[in-house]
Amino acid sequence: MFEGILKKIKPSHEMTKEIKKLANEFIKKIKIKGTKTVLGGSLEKGTWLNGMHDIDIFVKFNYKRFKSKSEKISDILEKNIKKLKTVRLHGSRDYFQVKKGRFTIEIVPILNIKKATQAVNITDISPLHAAWVKKHKLQDEIRLTKVFAIAQHVYGAETHIRGFSGYVLEILTIYYGSFMKFIIGVAKWKKQTVIDPEKNLKNPLKELNESKIQSRLVLVDPVDKRRNAAAVLSAENYNKLILAAKSFLKNPSERYFKVKEEKIPADATSVIIKTSKGKADIIAGKLYSLFNKIKVQLELEGFKIKKAGFNCNERAVFWFVFKAKRLSKYEEIRGPPLNLKKHVERFKARHKKVTIRNNFIYATEKRKFEDAKRFIIYIINCYKKDLIKIGKVIKIN
Repeated sequence: MFEGILKKIKPSHEMTKEIKKLANEFIKKIKIKGTKTVLGGSLEKGTWLNGMHDIDIFVKFNYKRFKSKSEKISDILEKNIKKLKTVRLHGSRDYFQVKKGRFTIEIVPILNIKKATQAVNITDISPLHAAWVKKHKLQDEIRLTKVFAIAQHVYGAETHIRGFSGYVLEILTIYYGSFMKFIIGVAKWKKQTVIDPEKNLKNPLKELNESKIQSRLVLVDPVDKRRNAAAVLSAENYNKLILAAKSFLKNPSERYFKVKEEKIPADATSVIIKTSKGKADIIAGKLYSLFNKIKVQLELEGFKIKKAGFNCNERAVFWFVFKAKRLSKYEEIRGPPLNLKKHVERFKARHKKVTIRNNFIYATEKRKFEDAKRFIIYIINCYKKDLIKIGKVIKIN
């Protein structure tokens, strides 16, 4: 079974040759004194998948010369690659993007470090990650793990996903030794799992910063023992992977490697947004934040949400399935207990129609919004300033 899957997901020799030729063309064009330009990401690790069109290129700046002024290396790089007609994108350190046919090339300035403790920015560590993954030579096993995670909709560490990053999946596959051993291991995960591949810490839960051990998976970065590589992972995605692993072990099948689009329920109220141009994961993160704000406001207003979802590709979609799309015309508001006389009098002054029940005072008021769709429109208008930079609402069903 796995041989057949690998034939589909592993890039052909011709494809590998084409993408590496393009990457090398760009590498040769970047000539800055005191720097070294290298290939990065999954292409460098040898774990990239068929259909991948992203190329990461790292421009490594001399550590001794730039460690105290690393904030300037993006500006230096920008001046030297003007001829490549790149777009500057904002991140923990600004980097650059250019489209070439079906490929997207990202050029990232980093410091040329030899150990993680020298890093000024998290991106500086990327080549160390690549070197660690490469030396274990489990590229095909990693590919199987990645596709499995993608098919279960738990792949990606972006804010709007909070799943397993490619690097986390690489670490886990190497730690367990193969895809199947990874699946067997995941199926045994409990409420919280602690993994330290290089055994760099005696007790990760005590030695790591408290903020880094809140996730269900505590995965000590093999090249940086101060870091939990899976810190952003949500409990939902952690549990989804466990269930998928258990299910696969009961009935192994290729269907677990096939990506199915998550369908929006027929009875959902949905908001369709045309996303703005820019860095896709940053825009998606901001849209996800807006989705959560809308969700909270709906619940505070009294709309009971049975299910909700967020999809973001060429268009973003927020969708909500309600217990009821319409609320009653009037709502009952519970006030203070009767023994708090001053508060009771204030409550009476604010509300005309009040009743007493079980030692509490209650008020009955006409709702401003009875209809869920109408209330969503109202919320979106409230967040118009947030939305204007990231997308435009084109439809609310």
